[in-house]
Amino acid sequence: MKTHATKDGFTRRDFVKTSAAAALGASLMPSGNFAYAAGADEIKVGLIGCGGRGTGAAAQALSTKENVKLVAMADAFRDRLDDSYKSLTDPEYSDWSGQAGADLRARIDVPEERKFVGFDAYKEVIPLVDVVILATPPGFRPIHFSAAVEAGKHVFMEKPVATDAPGVRQVLEAAEIAKQKKLNVIVGLQRHYQTVYREWVQRLHDGAIGDIILGRVYWNGGGVWTRERQPQWNEMEYQMRNWYYFNWLCGDHIVEQHIHNIDVANWVKQGHPIRAQGQGGREVRKGRDHGQIFDHHFVEFEYADGSRVLSQCRHIQGCWNLVSEGFHGTRGTAPKPGEIYDASGNAIYRHRGQDDPNPYQVEHDELFDAIAKGEYRYADAENGAIATMSAIMGRMATYSGQMIEWDQALNSQLSLMPERFAWDAAPPVLPDENGLYPVPVPGKTQVI
Repeated sequence: MKTHATKDGFTRRDFVKTSAAAALGASLMPSGNFAYAAGADEIKVGLIGCGGRGTGAAAQALSTKENVKLVAMADAFRDRLDDSYKSLTDPEYSDWSGQAGADLRARIDVPEERKFVGFDAYKEVIPLVDVVILATPPGFRPIHFSAAVEAGKHVFMEKPVATDAPGVRQVLEAAEIAKQKKLNVIVGLQRHYQTVYREWVQRLHDGAIGDIILGRVYWNGGGVWTRERQPQWNEMEYQMRNWYYFNWLCGDHIVEQHIHNIDVANWVKQGHPIRAQGQGGREVRKGRDHGQIFDHHFVEFEYADGSRVLSQCRHIQGCWNLVSEGFHGTRGTAPKPGEIYDASGNAIYRHRGQDDPNPYQVEHDELFDAIAKGEYRYADAENGAIATMSAIMGRMATYSGQMIEWDQALNSQLSLMPERFAWDAAPPVLPDENGLYPVPVPGKTQVI
């Protein structure tokens, strides 16, 4: 079974087939020999991408019960690598995801000669380790994932897994090879490792509210950081430092953040949308420090059974905020994770897990348990690609103002990436004489 684009294109049927195969899960995944040999003294880990999320992911890997050691680190910027190393070796390291008060120093062995900097630094880390953590800006994910799989390494990679359709197809090709090599891959869509979601979605799959006819998914918030341009930075460095605001690096916040909620919709619907239309723009966040991305998107996704999922994401301060998902069925409603009601409004299920484990930690606990035992359990890359492509299709719809079909989107040849990766290279989008970047215009912008 192929999961890559052929000369005839990659069809929705192809994707459904591969999705169904992935959904069979661990029960059909045989044990095998791969990068780490079960029973070895330690599992060597390399961190590629030393920002806040990469640092947190490394800490979670080092906090598992397995014999894990961080032995190599890489980042485009030396200061980011140094800040990450300093944080991880702080005896009371903590981060926003719930990893708190951890003394990880005994599990870190990264001397100067195993700290690598630059666009090609990932190439130095991968041969040294059994497992790679990929947490750079997502535009680099297809390149790094392909290299890790080619080298036979297990992978934890953050979402999204690409920023354009060619990148998604590259991840799909590598995902198929990873399965053939029996390499465990987990993608940081952590709701799949969160107790409340696992229980809630399973009940929906079991028919608790009947056939699901409508979904609502949200990531409405005030936005994220910006970094002030420094006089010593050229354009490439500025965009790399402010990666969230440039599509080749981030994909827009509908892809980088809202992917979580769109992924839940796909999970509940047990498939991906077949078409999408929507609208969006820049209403408030218009400054030169906000690059080219929109500050709001609204998308109507249609699924194969004719049901719809309505998607909202917004980065505007002072507005109503919500990050959640809800679904409506023929026999009831599931208005938010952990709650299900029948058609009369009577509670069928309410999750009471106040002490549920941190899903960011569970991802790593389960990954490293499988690796330590020599078991092949996790093939998350396909699902990560499905979720990423769904979000990209939503962006295509809002940027263009057109109805976008799944096959059309997935087979798009439009690449967002620069011709080469170097500090003296020109990024794919440049500012005008006023320092402002070109912004997509619905009705005019071409996205396919």
